[in-house]
Amino acid sequence: MILILNQEPKKRKLPAIFAFLLLLAGGSYFVQTTLAADISINSGSVEFGQGMMQSVACDDDISVTPISTFTNASGGSGAFYFSSLVVSRVSSSCNGKDLTIQAYGNSAGSDPLALFNSTSTSVVIHKNNGGTFVAGAGTTGATVSSGSGTFTVTFTSPVALASAVFKITVESGEHTAIAYSVGDTGPGGGIVFYYSGAGFNCGSAFSATGSPTGGKCNYLEAAPRTWSGGAGDPQISWATNVNNNLVTSVIGAGETAIGSGYKNSLAIEAQSGNVAASSAAVAARAYRGGSKSDWYLPSKDELNELIRNRVVADALDGYWSSSEGAADGAWDQGSNGNQGLARPGKQQTTPVRPIRAF
Repeated sequence: MILILNQEPKKRKLPAIFAFLLLLAGGSYFVQTTLAADISINSGSVEFGQGMMQSVACDDDISVTPISTFTNASGGSGAFYFSSLVVSRVSSSCNGKDLTIQAYGNSAGSDPLALFNSTSTSVVIHKNNGGTFVAGAGTTGATVSSGSGTFTVTFTSPVALASAVFKITVESGEHTAIAYSVGDTGPGGGIVFYYSGAGFNCGSAFSATGSPTGGKCNYLEAAPRTWSGGAGDPQISWATNVNNNLVTSVIGAGETAIGSGYKNSLAIEAQSGNVAASSAAVAARAYRGGSKSDWYLPSKDELNELIRNRVVADALDGYWSSSEGAADGAWDQGSNGNQGLARPGKQQTTPVRPIRAF
């Protein structure tokens, strides 16, 4: 069965804050809100963004909440875009299934609307057997936030005008496997916590040929919580110097992008006077899970993905990244998702979790 949401728009005045934003000149402004319009389901109707319920093949009672974002552009023009979608009350009967979401205009027999990435007309969400929602095959340019029986899909660059969306469908089906899904066990024995269909630069030189197979990398996996032999992640200082515990800048450890943590870690490992026993990056580099020798301390952006999927990766603490932010400070991130520049603080002990890219 397919969930179908039909929109019946009606004219409404813009809230005062939006009228104000329309008067602003230059730049772009983003305000998240719900679109003032009605969605009818069978014989009932609800206001857009307030929750819609209907059955899907793998479930008999889910709630769907589309959300629009108002974007005010340079010159005072702006529009509402269909920017995200919350699907909740998804039962365990959908475990192992794919959910495909599409949106349509008001014309009968029309093709699905492009939602993101300029031309992407569908987003696939996989509910793995552990009950976690992750991006499915072909879904890049959209982020997925997973909860208990609920998930939120946010389009990085939404392109569908909310006023053009008259019908939303959510269809369940068998899982279309990609080589690895988020939540799977990776080739190094860790947990895959990030996937990019387009691929990213990686490896010791942070290049387009840095993967183990000589091309771009597509995945990040995190070592298990027990990687160091204890019950949890060890707490280790970022780096110290043998001369009175003074810190020094590490040349080449300032990268922050996804895939750059390996390059940072090698630079830290090669730091003159670095004490290996006190270095988070050296400890991460020494891990040999799955007989792999390319484990490293994640970069700032890689750590953000690890924390974003902390439940999947069993990474429930705050951790060091390998990204240096200053001579006396490096980036870390708490389990609450907040990143900060620990400064001064390279000598402080913070949990460490190795990752690898492939």
